[in-house]
Amino acid sequence: MSKLIHLKSLLFLMFLGISGTMFGQEVSGNVSDDSGPLPGVSVIVKGTTTGTATDFDGNYSVKASNGDILVFSYVGYDTQEKTVSGNTMNITMQSGVALDQVVLVGSRNPSRTAVDSAVAIDVIDVTELANKAPQTSVNEILNYVAPSFTSQTQTVSDGTDHIDPASLRGLGPDQVLVLINGKRRHNTALINVNGTVGAGSVGTDMNAIPTAAIQRIEVLRDGAAAQYGSDAIAGVINIVLKEATGKLDLTITSGANFSENSNQFEGGSDGEKFKLDANYGVPLGDKGGFINFTGTLSTREPALRNKDYAGDIFRGYHGAERVFAANGGNVADMTLFDYQTAAQSISYIDAATQSQIAGLDLNQQADVDTFRGILDFDADADELAARGLTREDFRFKVGTSKLREGKFFFNSSIPVSENAEVYSFGGVSYRSGLASGFYRRPAQGDGRANTPAFPNGFLPSIGSDIVDKSLSVGIKGKVNEHWEVDFSNTFGENLFTYTVGNSSNGTLGTGTQRSFDAGTIGFSQNTTNLDATRFYDDIFDGLNLAIGAEYKVENYFIEEGELNSYASYDINGDIVTASTTDDLLVRNNFTGAPLGGGAQVFRGFDPNNATNSTRNSIAAYIDLEADFTESFLVSLAARYENFSDFGGTINAKLAARYKITDNLNVRSAVNTGFRAPSLHQQFFSRTSTVFQNNVPLEQGTFTNDSRLADLLGIDELKEETSTSFSLGFSGKIPDANLTFSIDGYLINIDDRIVYSGSFGAGTNTNVQKIFRDAGATSARFFVNAIDTKTKGLDIVLSHKTSLSDELQLTSDLAANFTETEVDALNVPSAVTAAGQTGNFFDAQEEAFLTLAIPRTKASLSNNLSYKNWNFLLRNTFFGEVEDPDDFAGSASVAQHTVSADAVYGSKVVTDLTVSYELNEDVNISIGANNLFDVYPDENRPGGTSGDQFVYSRRTSQFGYSGRYLFARMNFKL
Repeated sequence: MSKLIHLKSLLFLMFLGISGTMFGQEVSGNVSDDSGPLPGVSVIVKGTTTGTATDFDGNYSVKASNGDILVFSYVGYDTQEKTVSGNTMNITMQSGVALDQVVLVGSRNPSRTAVDSAVAIDVIDVTELANKAPQTSVNEILNYVAPSFTSQTQTVSDGTDHIDPASLRGLGPDQVLVLINGKRRHNTALINVNGTVGAGSVGTDMNAIPTAAIQRIEVLRDGAAAQYGSDAIAGVINIVLKEATGKLDLTITSGANFSENSNQFEGGSDGEKFKLDANYGVPLGDKGGFINFTGTLSTREPALRNKDYAGDIFRGYHGAERVFAANGGNVADMTLFDYQTAAQSISYIDAATQSQIAGLDLNQQADVDTFRGILDFDADADELAARGLTREDFRFKVGTSKLREGKFFFNSSIPVSENAEVYSFGGVSYRSGLASGFYRRPAQGDGRANTPAFPNGFLPSIGSDIVDKSLSVGIKGKVNEHWEVDFSNTFGENLFTYTVGNSSNGTLGTGTQRSFDAGTIGFSQNTTNLDATRFYDDIFDGLNLAIGAEYKVENYFIEEGELNSYASYDINGDIVTASTTDDLLVRNNFTGAPLGGGAQVFRGFDPNNATNSTRNSIAAYIDLEADFTESFLVSLAARYENFSDFGGTINAKLAARYKITDNLNVRSAVNTGFRAPSLHQQFFSRTSTVFQNNVPLEQGTFTNDSRLADLLGIDELKEETSTSFSLGFSGKIPDANLTFSIDGYLINIDDRIVYSGSFGAGTNTNVQKIFRDAGATSARFFVNAIDTKTKGLDIVLSHKTSLSDELQLTSDLAANFTETEVDALNVPSAVTAAGQTGNFFDAQEEAFLTLAIPRTKASLSNNLSYKNWNFLLRNTFFGEVEDPDDFAGSASVAQHTVSADAVYGSKVVTDLTVSYELNEDVNISIGANNLFDVYPDENRPGGTSGDQFVYSRRTSQFGYSGRYLFARMNFKL
């Protein structure tokens, strides 16, 4: 903390020392359209980064001198440029262009608009959507309005139940860069390793940012590593925070899923949500300073979509345990002779079989095998009846997890001299989640249900405590009248603590605890930036020069859980090691199978997993943007970046835009990019339980510098590299109030990092020892396994028309068509020589990348306004997907014929919201997401795990919670 205070003081003193000319006068006014004041209009002094946004009443105030040009821009309106000639300027915006807002990404020219940029940029008005649309989180909003963006809530997938992976243009969550106010946002501590879309990758938790704090989101749909650095292969998402002052904005939203499949197909309602947002800003001083605060509290109850369990629950020998316990015995102490005696009293075993059991000599191994075979039969119906249970009691909890969240964010700017301002923004969020795993059933022969302690098994849970913190502090201003300089430091941290509940460590028997601290993972990032821009209006038709440098430090750590969360114990209570002999292992009393240790559902991180790893990187860039003529724009960027663990890389980008006419542009870009392996991918390791065909297996994730990786021939990680191309058109038809953009793209990625297939122990005794120490039966790694090619097309159309003086209709159509394929498989020679190519990367892993997310997605939004009424109708088309599990065991997607029931067809989801403005301070909305209660196609029969995953857990176009109805009230005080 003392270091942070020292840094703030140093920055403040530096800012005061910046030289330059005096600011001019304070220019203020009001911005409106035909229907009244317009909040959120961008007001920028042309050629500078000085600017503001209008408040709720359309008022603004900005420092400018006579002769300066103010640029007024807002989504859905023509951009206006006005020369300052006094202290007051009132502006009336005219309906027209939907993409003419000045943007912060894609160009470092501070006056460049989205429609005139050389690359594809979407500008999304979050303030409007948060008030009108059914979606309440950043990922949900983007998933329905930005077709190139994909994100879905996962289920029964450990930590991924609580942080939703998101992607752009069909690439990985770690191949899109997220910024806030133009500053790099840190990643999460979580790496996805549990059989979901995005497996093996690390994303950014945008849901930690309250939507009420966001003014707009800019989505740059083009590679930008040469401009912004590592991760920006697919594009950049920039979140712009609110600056409004003078009013308290309160929003209450409540809703639930009212669906025929609610409550595990019993109907009614579930998945209740409640959210309270508060946003308030106050001016600081009389020179345009401000501070804007946002607080959010929200809850989400589970929406469960599974049926009664249809698989095996009890075997015959569990009847013997029930009888033995009913007669006062302790099941933990049962011997085979006790099972023999008790079995003769099981009512549903016929007399002849009871007599056969009585005649066995259990001192003879052959009779022991016979006895085990006799009692290893399906006893579900009889045991359920005898215990007063039904199959309903053995349901999983498949669906959305339970969440409770609290978030606080702020955004501020304070003038500290006539030509410099200190700014700061950041926040903290806390999310508590609760999700469940697979039911531990008595019938699982390895005894993980621990029936001596839990006669009917148990349903374990994974609890999460996620803390996200960020703070950015900087100063920007004009130096020597020409240079706009921005010096900033941004820190972010994400902590994820696991708590396992209602669980068991089987090797502790009846003495097991029920709750376990399974450990904590954390990631932090500190980024220091110095950026400078200068606009030369006397070179060509304008030349913008930007230069800058960056220093970044990252830290990733894993803290081990409590001992009982990961340890296995022998019959003497000592910890099992590789030297523990078989006769000392704790075994199932009847089957004789060794019992696995550690907490069920999520084995805690052990000392071998614990790590505390740090790296740093330095970077420098130059970015030139020249208007050679009024029609011809060329942008050229180059960036050198050097990582302490991977060395240096140089990347470049060339983009151009040509105005064919005043209303039609053609644009194109080519760029190289890279992504350094994350610290998570280098240092994450853990043993976890995975289920294949409803059979539990212990799977270890090992690092690439481990002894096991060396024995199996796994190479160490290196960076991904990319080359991308884009070509498109953008324009407007003023007479029709129509804007459009069409952009095609091709993205080639070499040495792409993925989560490998599973390797077995084989016959190598060294490998077997490592497996035993880790409590694993298979191993996976993060590997530079493949080269991929992604190609696609983005289409965006926006139209606004006045049907009458009081009736206005705005329509937006956006579509994305994308396809990813594997160009090459990069198998290490040692793996090939060992005949393990199929285990290195197979068709199932390929399908996760290429077939598990919609390759076609489109959204048509219609917004109709009439007097105080507003109607939002949106239809979103989600293309078909294919279940990766169907490809298991095949070498590649091309060599596999997909089963018809593993193809989940395209669907259309309809949203409808009706809003009414009671007065200028109160607005009421009611509506629905998925109005017609649409669900994905049901899961392939082999993947339901006994009717628990009615819909695939591996892929989902839009979730499977069904119809969501909500009501929202907004107050402005």
